[in-house]
Amino acid sequence: MLKVRLALMNFLEFAVWGAYLTCMGMYLGRIGMSAHIGSFYAMQGFVSLFMPTLMGIVADRWIPAQRLLGLCHLVAALAIIALGWYGKLYGSNADFSILFTFYSVSVAFYMPTLALSNSVAYSALNQAKMDMVKDFPPIRVFGTIGFICTMWLVDLLGFQVNYNQFFLSGAIGILLFLYTFTLPSCPVVKGKKQNLADAFGLKAFALFRQKKMAIFFVFSALLGASLQITNGFATPFLESFKSIPEYAETFGVKHANILYSLSQISETVCILLIPFFMKRFGIKAVMLIAMFAWAIRFELLGLGNPGSGVWMLILSMVVYGVAFDFFNISGSLFVDQSTEPALRSSAQGLFMMMTNGLGATVGSLAAQQVVTSHTALDGSVEWSVCWHTFAAYALSVGILFFLCFRPKSAVTEPAQAESISKAE
Repeated sequence: MLKVRLALMNFLEFAVWGAYLTCMGMYLGRIGMSAHIGSFYAMQGFVSLFMPTLMGIVADRWIPAQRLLGLCHLVAALAIIALGWYGKLYGSNADFSILFTFYSVSVAFYMPTLALSNSVAYSALNQAKMDMVKDFPPIRVFGTIGFICTMWLVDLLGFQVNYNQFFLSGAIGILLFLYTFTLPSCPVVKGKKQNLADAFGLKAFALFRQKKMAIFFVFSALLGASLQITNGFATPFLESFKSIPEYAETFGVKHANILYSLSQISETVCILLIPFFMKRFGIKAVMLIAMFAWAIRFELLGLGNPGSGVWMLILSMVVYGVAFDFFNISGSLFVDQSTEPALRSSAQGLFMMMTNGLGATVGSLAAQQVVTSHTALDGSVEWSVCWHTFAAYALSVGILFFLCFRPKSAVTEPAQAESISKAE
């Protein structure tokens, strides 16, 4: 029963995000804010630099994690509903600064919930004396299923290009806020004093003194730049084919979100492949596979189309699972195995800061500049050139990583490979 309750929590947690993450760019394009798509997605990375850490401290010391999870979702939901309401009232006359402010508040309180939901699950499983390595991954998979379900729902209801996607996200967020009152209570640690460096994980920055770790974290940020590119621009790219009669009625154009959801479906499968690849090839090879997979994904998007080339679009979605999971999860495992126990939690936070924070922020803004520079006066975009540019970037990062990163030993032990589940 506990696993079912936690699975439902994960389902709702990611359903909130799936309602708008992959199609918000289409909505922004429809109301004349195509030039600001990168700014919206960069904000997710910016708030990830500090908000998860701040909320983590609050959950550890003062407010139980399940209660803080609900409060964060309530604030995020109210802000995203306000965004939708403002969008409904003003349409294409909406002011960027107002829309962006509502979105920024919402995402600032949503991003910490990704970590808080894991904390709730870990705490509940520990209290029930259950095996996290065995029991948590099947629970977490329901998060991806929730993300896919709302992607499909938004697509089938025709919300991809309008403000209703935000109303749906907000409604699910409020539902999750209410649901958190039924979750097991998480203990807070009272009387534990920490200095500022400990509280904010600043001691982890000492890892930059090690050449191996410094190189790894730098490349984590460089690859992190790829994370939000397709989230922000893949569905606007697919929608652009509507202006071409040959493709206007194809499935990929009419149901861009459903086509894009193949990326998340692939993700659920690739998670299960990582232990085999880690054991067989080692960590450097697995991370290189991820880097080159990003290049292949971008290149396939540049070459494909919703007609005769739809197979390339589908393959790019399948490749996403490798590109995303193989680096994020294996990278997290490498950090865990390369740091002393006292620094492991802080080091994991630093890894997330470099990838989902710094890397994703810079990548989103840079991608926007690439797209803007290839946008004509009539609003049409040379998408193939953009995707080829992104592919060249990812390929360059992979080659440099191959030449520069030389860990002393690969993680190949079966027990270590099994612990990947923890890293996720």
